[in-house]
Amino acid sequence: MARKTGSRAEITGPLIRRAALSLFSRHGYAAVSMRRIAAEVGVQAGTLYLYTSDKQSLLFELMRNHMEELLTAWSREPKGEEPPARLAAFVRFHIRFHLERPEAVFLAYMELRSLVPENFARIEALRQRYEDALADILRAGIAAGRFQIADLRLATMSIIAMLTGVNTWYRDGGRLSREEVGEIYVEMVARLVGPDRGAAPDLGVLGER
Repeated sequence: MARKTGSRAEITGPLIRRAALSLFSRHGYAAVSMRRIAAEVGVQAGTLYLYTSDKQSLLFELMRNHMEELLTAWSREPKGEEPPARLAAFVRFHIRFHLERPEAVFLAYMELRSLVPENFARIEALRQRYEDALADILRAGIAAGRFQIADLRLATMSIIAMLTGVNTWYRDGGRLSREEVGEIYVEMVARLVGPDRGAAPDLGVLGER
């Protein structure tokens, strides 16, 4: 069924996506019905099908939009030239971007299991592009003799998991600001990949903003 056009569609479509994101992240995809999403927006359940074909399509769209926004934002991020500076930029970017979108991050990781195989494969392809961006930085650092990494794939996945984990515990107004957390993680990641893990990282390079 074709979507409505005009100003009302431009308002209702985003409202539906925001309501679905909030409800899915709070209650879980399986527990939320299309009728409940419609009630949250204040429209009839049938109205939702003017904007999305079904609940699975809505979940996929939310996840795809999140990953595409992530990739676009990273492509525009100032990165520096040397691998340590680029790695520091990745760490700061990842933490900042994800802390600004807690619901989307929760959905992107916790509801992958709810995607049908075709949609799962498409989201995984986008996730792989982001992981490859980090792997390219690490690979360049190894080639330049700046990083020492036993297994590139394992290091890539470990760093991303470590950075994304900030979302599970960080709360605004606590002891550390987002920026301070980012800088601490820059140092920790530097130690993780540095050629001499017992020495302090080169903060003169990694500390560049």
